[in-house]
Amino acid sequence: MSAAALGIHPLVDALAERIRGCWLDLPELAPLAVDPDLEAISGSLDGEDLFIRNELHSSRGLRKLHLETARLGAGLQILHCVFFPDPRYDLPVFGADIVAGRGVVSAAIVDLSPVTGSLPEAVVRRLEALPARPFSQERELPAWGTIFSPYVRFVRPADAAEEQQFIAVVTDFLTVLAAASREAEPQPIDHPDTVLRHQGQLSYCRQQKQNDKTRRVLEKAFNPQWADRYIEELLFDDPLPLT
Repeated sequence: MSAAALGIHPLVDALAERIRGCWLDLPELAPLAVDPDLEAISGSLDGEDLFIRNELHSSRGLRKLHLETARLGAGLQILHCVFFPDPRYDLPVFGADIVAGRGVVSAAIVDLSPVTGSLPEAVVRRLEALPARPFSQERELPAWGTIFSPYVRFVRPADAAEEQQFIAVVTDFLTVLAAASREAEPQPIDHPDTVLRHQGQLSYCRQQKQNDKTRRVLEKAFNPQWADRYIEELLFDDPLPLT
């Protein structure tokens, strides 16, 4: 039986492959250790099998590149990707998420989010130069979405062409980030700007943890203690304390 007949949407797999390809453009890419019990996870939710896969890397200027793909039964698929910068570098947080099920993508979002009050000038300049890629259905940001930049794209792709368009937008953003990470120079760990970026990343993680929907699903599929560990240690772990 084909993937389409199973209700499995191709956008999640296609975007995951594109993100993995874009990793190769990042300087000093290296695998990052992940606990085996968090790398490939199996559970059950409402009588359907739940599978989660996590991939972790690091690169110059980015302390953690995290790609999570999840599938519930034969329908719901989720892609969650976050690249967290090393606070010593003036770089944004890259984030992309897709929620798809039964042949429909209900939500697709991508952003380069500032960890301080604004994005680095070099990043803004490149974002402004990107090609316009319109979508027919723009979505409203959630209440906790104050962490996003003015360039965030939150859409509901209407057809296969717009799904490919979203992959192109993600590629655009990752190209901008790769160029910025090659150019950025580290500042001392005790530099005031480093401290400010560290505090900003802590705030970003706190805001993301306000997404109760993620926590409720994990608690129901596993248990509250496991959900806390997964969110705190893997999804939105705080940057290491400055020493």
